[in-house]
Amino acid sequence: MAKDKEIKTNAMRILDKKNISYEVIQYECDEFIDGIHTSELTGVPVEQSFKTLVLQGKSRQYYVFVLPVAEEVQLKEAAKLAGEKSIQMIPMKDITQVTGYVRGGCSPLGMKKQYPVFLHGQALHYEKIYISGGRIGTTLCLTVQDLISVTGAKTGEF
Repeated sequence: MAKDKEIKTNAMRILDKKNISYEVIQYECDEFIDGIHTSELTGVPVEQSFKTLVLQGKSRQYYVFVLPVAEEVQLKEAAKLAGEKSIQMIPMKDITQVTGYVRGGCSPLGMKKQYPVFLHGQALHYEKIYISGGRIGTTLCLTVQDLISVTGAKTGEF
């Protein structure tokens, strides 16, 4: 469990409440930087670093996709996984309103509402992965199984 006196994010509070062990990695950053640069800055393996994207289906439903930072979301596959005819990224200007997080600090844990979560199958190759901690400058490391358990994530290729 995190032992520092850092300010807890919603993501950390959820993990604490469920007694899920995680590691907090803090780094200096005032604005958005992509996941590859974040991995390099923190020294965590790029292949185990995952980004959180929010997409909206044709039905207007929001979905959360967690995928490797070096990958691009494949919209056709994502739509199929979500059971949608089509799906697209939400506009950047809507991220905070929809999730409660800012770009670069969007975690699959602790959004304003619990949206369906999809975790890229590559995550299953690792015991632990790194995700956003819910604010810029904070990364969380936790087991893939704990992330699936707490978010109800479905896994697949997208």
